Amino acid sequence: MTQPRRDTRWWGWGDPDEPAELGPAGERMLAERGIETRSDGTARSIEAVRIPDAEPIPDAVLDAAGRDNVFTSHEDRVRHANGQNYLDLLALRSGELDLAPDAVVVAEDAGRIGPILEACSANGVAVVPFGGGSSVVGGVTPIKGDHAAVMSLDLAGLRAMEVDERSLTAKLGAGLRGPEAEALLASRGFTLGHFPQSFEYATIGGFAATRSAGQSSSGYGRFDSLVSSIRMITPQGELSTIRTPHTSIGPSLREVVVGSEGTFGVIPDVEVRIRTVPAARRYEAWIVEDFEAGNEAVRALAQHDLLPTIIRVSDVPETEVNLAMSLPSGAAGTLFKRYLRLRGRDGGSLVITGYEGTSDAVRRSRSAVATTIRRGGGVFLGQAAGKGWARGRFHGPYLREALLDRGVLVETLETAQQWSQHRRLYESVRSTIENALAANGMEGIVMCHLSHAYRDGASLYFTVIASQGPEGGAVNWPKIKKAACEAIQSGGGTLSHHHATGRDHAGLIEGEIGPLGIEAIASLKDRFDPAGIMNPGKILK
Repeated sequence: MTQPRRDTRWWGWGDPDEPAELGPAGERMLAERGIETRSDGTARSIEAVRIPDAEPIPDAVLDAAGRDNVFTSHEDRVRHANGQNYLDLLALRSGELDLAPDAVVVAEDAGRIGPILEACSANGVAVVPFGGGSSVVGGVTPIKGDHAAVMSLDLAGLRAMEVDERSLTAKLGAGLRGPEAEALLASRGFTLGHFPQSFEYATIGGFAATRSAGQSSSGYGRFDSLVSSIRMITPQGELSTIRTPHTSIGPSLREVVVGSEGTFGVIPDVEVRIRTVPAARRYEAWIVEDFEAGNEAVRALAQHDLLPTIIRVSDVPETEVNLAMSLPSGAAGTLFKRYLRLRGRDGGSLVITGYEGTSDAVRRSRSAVATTIRRGGGVFLGQAAGKGWARGRFHGPYLREALLDRGVLVETLETAQQWSQHRRLYESVRSTIENALAANGMEGIVMCHLSHAYRDGASLYFTVIASQGPEGGAVNWPKIKKAACEAIQSGGGTLSHHHATGRDHAGLIEGEIGPLGIEAIASLKDRFDPAGIMNPGKILK
């Protein structure tokens, strides 16, 4: 019998034994920027969290699931009640949840899923597919809608792997976490190369359902480009695509499944393109004059097909915070200080570059990238700072936990735009958030980095760290995010570059795809899920 996973913080992100510490540098950074801290941000015990009483699950659903696979304990219901956005975590820490699944069901194999969905459809039980629970847009919120009950369908039991070494593809179970999948592949000499910040706990099924993009996407590709074939089990049957590198038969049904956020059905496994484990890896750091200079270097690299495996550009505020939290030491620190002194500047923008592949490929790519960055006025900070970023690349959520412990609002949102409008969108969204903070009596800092680049444009990933303000973060953040989303849509940007869609975006999507697009999605929903049980209230209202 497979049980729901219970190995993470119930109130937040990651390993309970991993320190979530702000440290003196972090406390100093908050004080210097006037960000008020509080002492009431720490979580209560899980037993003290109040959740709604559970509604009964019909016998037909229990029989289809297998009664030993149904879990209704307080702990399991709390652990499946929220994702990982600021409001989710604030609610958990407050000890008061408005929503919780009535039961958690673990599918021990894919054969269980069809009967479960059929029984739920016939008996009015909503189903929320649950992988790693790392959604930051409300994607796993247990909304029941018009249904009598709601279950969280935990896919932790689906963790098999099959490898086709000649085709360089692998069939991976949807419940495999990122590190689990990489370990299995590495044992055969391969890698998927998909490393989002949620990598440690997000799952293969979640990567597909959310159209994920990883930190190494410039080199390995976004997850949607890694999907070779896929299947989805719906209340009306199974949809699958054939195992082929390409097809021109009709609209791509693979694209219907990828990014569907569990609103049509359940993804039990995914066939993906894999590569051999790289022989060499190299990570470096640079400093450039400002965000625009860094973006221009990235644009030049993208439009000349020279992007490295990883490239990230932090704007000046994000660079300042990063350096305040962890000042570079040794040769990198000396170069950074010399850069500031020679240019008479208070700061610049940090650029991280990473290269993976054969030794020759790494050397060639690094040479081309270094030449381009230097032409843009960049100063090399060395490998030590780059390696430091690589070591801590998945630690950001733990820092967020430390900020939440101090009662600080911390949240992210992201978008993407073509190069011709990229700077204008950055300035518009940034100023909108700053104005919204001021209007709500909040002191804070708005940071941004470019995390993914293309020939025609790039992403913008904003992070907000602020005091909660007089009305509190639960009241203020929705107002700030609404203003930011309006600025994004007014500037022609997408509502989400790689965090997919969820409850946070329901009602806003029409502004991006238009009423006919909404009708098309609704038609697919009606065909796959006529009873509307699959993940209600997410992509559609």
